[in-house]
Amino acid sequence: MNDPREQEAPSHFIREIIRADIRADKNGGKVYTRFPPEPNGYLHVGHAKAICLNFGIAEEFGGRCNLRFDDTNPEREDQEYVEAIKRDVRWLGYDWAELRHASDYFEQLYEYAVKLIETGKAYVDDFSAEQIRNHRGTLITPGQESPARRRSHKENLDLFARMRAGEFKDGEKVLRAKIDMASPNMNMRDPVLYRIKHATHQNTGDAWCIYPMYDFTQCLSDAIEGVTHSLCTLEFEDHRPLYDWVLDEVATPCHPQQIEFARLNLSYTITSKRKLNQLVQEGHTTSWDDPRMPTISGMRRRGYPPAALRDFCNRIGITKNDSLIDFEVLENSVREELNQSSERRLAVLDPLRVVIENYPDGQTERFPALNHPFRDEFGSRQIPFSKVIYIERDDFMEEPAKKFFRLAPGREVRLRFAYYITCSEIIRDAQGEIVELRCSYDPQSRGGTSADGRKVKGTIHWVSAEHSAAAEIRLYDRLFLSANPAAEKNFLDHLNPESLRVLSDCKLEPSLLDAESGARFQFERQGYFAADSGDSKPGAPVFNRIVTLRDTWAKVRQK
Repeated sequence: MNDPREQEAPSHFIREIIRADIRADKNGGKVYTRFPPEPNGYLHVGHAKAICLNFGIAEEFGGRCNLRFDDTNPEREDQEYVEAIKRDVRWLGYDWAELRHASDYFEQLYEYAVKLIETGKAYVDDFSAEQIRNHRGTLITPGQESPARRRSHKENLDLFARMRAGEFKDGEKVLRAKIDMASPNMNMRDPVLYRIKHATHQNTGDAWCIYPMYDFTQCLSDAIEGVTHSLCTLEFEDHRPLYDWVLDEVATPCHPQQIEFARLNLSYTITSKRKLNQLVQEGHTTSWDDPRMPTISGMRRRGYPPAALRDFCNRIGITKNDSLIDFEVLENSVREELNQSSERRLAVLDPLRVVIENYPDGQTERFPALNHPFRDEFGSRQIPFSKVIYIERDDFMEEPAKKFFRLAPGREVRLRFAYYITCSEIIRDAQGEIVELRCSYDPQSRGGTSADGRKVKGTIHWVSAEHSAAAEIRLYDRLFLSANPAAEKNFLDHLNPESLRVLSDCKLEPSLLDAESGARFQFERQGYFAADSGDSKPGAPVFNRIVTLRDTWAKVRQK
């Protein structure tokens, strides 16, 4: 967590609120937060912002942060998601003070609901969801009261107990707060507090058939846990009066302060769980951890370092204003972290065979190479060199364009770490395609410096054919062509057909053959790559491109 490369987080309004609370000795100077995801899907990059904020604030001010699952919707939730969320939080570098579930409090929440009925602040209603919507009114007209609003406390208590006992069908009755059907805030017009759902719950099994609504559950769960600062995104700002109303009416000993901040909207990205699920279910991506997905598990599989995500969340800051953050900001955080932490390797993604005709047959040399250009602690390795090598096909041009300084007929280039070579002949197949180059080398240029001091402008990378490791390389790019796919009429129309290209005949230096799952490297002149955690095996590596060496989309935007 305390990585010196991570930038110090800039101040923001939430941090200033908490500092003021501590100075005033509010809550006894304590800072307790929580991260409360619903286990109905995998966490995405927007959740990363909330995780970094809640856990980071607690860590900064010597407080605590709970991980609490908001599990009040049994039909949509699953233990698979619970375990995935725990993995994601830990991978980001955080741990929780306590692991809680909203369902841990179901009995206590029920008693709080009974208290509201007893004080005349809640009633059982027979209206269906559609009737409740139709009677709610509009922003300029008041709602209409349900006839059930006039039920006695005794009748409401009886009906609520029978709801719990399972006497009624789903949707047949609900428990509503009795507030104000003419309130200008629509959330205060007798909101539903409990509904009937005969469904097995991932944590409580079949113990309950009534489940509390989010607005009733969240504030009371915060109070039960002693949360001091309930941090949530702006869509809950209009819900804050209801949050406070429930706590005031129940008279909990702890009254957390809800503070809202702008959610993370990232360009070229979808963060709706419903739409992400659609991408998976319809086969547009392979899984929730597909490296093109904006899920935390997808970014982990692609090779994003957790420190880069934390740095990204620091950079974008915390504000009250919604905005669209450029994907390049995230990629720059990834590049900067990988530049510091990734060992360098040689890899040829589109190989072209080169025979060095005057190099001795059967000879092998080994050239020393630093694993990192400015981190000596990363050590070095030996790269084998022989008569036949592979170079990148793009590093040769038969009729070189102006300012093309790589290999061409009669032209000399430097092989990284090795020798100068000059192209003397082109070999083609029956279709006229170039399949091989014949070259000569200067034995006096070992290590990349000529004995006579002559200079060459081009330096290219290579691997020895005899010693190379064959690998599959997956080139991932942005999943959408639209900068704001969520705003499009049909987001699927804007999928990027080039979001994945699979290269099956790549050649790598032999040190990459047994790369550990998830290991990250910079392939020199190519980009940053990670051994795929799902498909890469010792002796049969599969590498994912994490990010290019520079922002290639900047050129696209300029066209």
